Amino acid sequence: MQLPPEDRGPSPRTGYTRAHWEAAADVLLAAVEPYATPDRALYHLPGDHQSWSGRLSDGLEGYARTLLLAAFRRDETVLQRYADGLAAGVSGVWPRIEDRSQPLVEAASIALALRLTRPLLWDRLDDAVRQRAAAWLADALNAEPWPCNWELFPVTVGGFLAETGHEREAAQRAVERGLARIEDWYAGDGWYTDGDGRKYDYYNGWAMHLYPVLHAWLADDEKLLDLYGGRLERHLVDYARLFGGDGAPMHQGRSLTYRFAATAPLWLGALIGRTPLSPGETRRLASGALKYFLDRGAVDAHGLLTLGWHGPDTAVLQGYSGPASPYWASKGFLGLLLPPDHAVWTATEEPGPVERTDAVTPIAPANWLLQSTRADGVIRLHNHGSEDVRYDPYYTRLGYSTVTAPSASYDNSVLVGDDPSRTRIEPLGVGEDWAASRHAAGAGARVTAVVLVRGAVEVRAFLVSGAEPGTSVRATGWAAPEGLRSELLPAVGLDDTLTGVTGEGPTLFVALSRLTGAVDAEPLEETVTVRAEGERELTVLWSGGPGIRIRWHDSGVDVRHTAEG
Repeated sequence: MQLPPEDRGPSPRTGYTRAHWEAAADVLLAAVEPYATPDRALYHLPGDHQSWSGRLSDGLEGYARTLLLAAFRRDETVLQRYADGLAAGVSGVWPRIEDRSQPLVEAASIALALRLTRPLLWDRLDDAVRQRAAAWLADALNAEPWPCNWELFPVTVGGFLAETGHEREAAQRAVERGLARIEDWYAGDGWYTDGDGRKYDYYNGWAMHLYPVLHAWLADDEKLLDLYGGRLERHLVDYARLFGGDGAPMHQGRSLTYRFAATAPLWLGALIGRTPLSPGETRRLASGALKYFLDRGAVDAHGLLTLGWHGPDTAVLQGYSGPASPYWASKGFLGLLLPPDHAVWTATEEPGPVERTDAVTPIAPANWLLQSTRADGVIRLHNHGSEDVRYDPYYTRLGYSTVTAPSASYDNSVLVGDDPSRTRIEPLGVGEDWAASRHAAGAGARVTAVVLVRGAVEVRAFLVSGAEPGTSVRATGWAAPEGLRSELLPAVGLDDTLTGVTGEGPTLFVALSRLTGAVDAEPLEETVTVRAEGERELTVLWSGGPGIRIRWHDSGVDVRHTAEG
């Protein structure tokens, strides 16, 4: 992708300015235009991949998601093309919005785009077109959504229709119903689960926060904006720590092909003035993510976003992923709603959290522990609470990072009886340098897992119970990419192949782990001493640091820091 020369002003970090974001949007919009149908109602992007919703729905997705990008770009010439497509689409081309159907998702993007650009697009349409468009969108008000972030799609459509005077009462009911529904999933400290259960990932930012906050902002509803803005502000305290020093978002969760959509909540906080981040830090994190993907082949030689993470990669796709699915990355261009003279665009970029200092950050709602190191810019996510078995392995591994991807060899797992299963995850707590959980494993076992961290080093301890005596247990570590080093050493109950066997009762297994880019790191075995004391107690002594005692019991674990060290 050809962008303007990078800014070489005072201490630039990515060198990206508003001009770079505008140019990137222009390239993406120009690249999809040849794939529009003659009436511009559908965008059939190339490739042989098709979602489970079918070609017609995929074509609508192409229209809706690129329209959202055009709305943020606010180029009147481009918007006119989408106005033509809208007129054709609502005249019988687009599929109807039905219960739990993909058009419900795309209707939200269309409604949001129309609301954001109302004077430039909607208000200039013929009244007959507006009436047909409102009638098509109105089906979203009563269509049954999947019980997850989909509940916010009728909210987004309802907000637009109520504002324009169409189906006002039904629209308002849809808004109230959807907003009430997500209250069931608010877990505190700025975090939602994406529906029932413990589904924590980027949907927190690009869906669960984005739609309610934008609705409140566009409706000028101070009460709602205070509520949702406050949650967003708290969320960003943690969220900013999910971006690596190279700009990479955390490689965890589903729909990763949306890529720099992960930047949407960063811009959103600046847009409404509810963010803990400075303007320069906001632009550093957002521009860093955009640059990260553009530098690594996210856009092909024709200017099209590919289905994957860097380049094409089917491993990160779901059944609902169609050729145009990656264009939900359009949400990452939300920053273009900020005027050119906004501080986010004029301030000098500042280092993000991982670039400033080593840190360990507990995230209580998700029962996650974030471990970041300044020297290599790597962030590791220790997962002791998030689970969605439908999308394994992107939810159920013990660890994720900004530089690794889940591997076919079951990285970051404990295999019981050669079975890597990790289901029914039960959070047992998270502290300043530890996290713990219990889960169902292979061979009928239950595993109570604890991780302790310091710097780049991890102590991973597993108490395995319920398996037949002599059942094999194997621990795995990080699948490191080129340029980084993964280490995994046995400490308790494991041999040099990181394998052990269960005894007559609960059996303890401990390994030392490290993922690092440092070339002169202290030998792993010299960083920490581990001593088992019976079947259910462990003492960990960090070199030159504190001591920690862990005690397993039937209801969970106790983790206690000591003066010993």
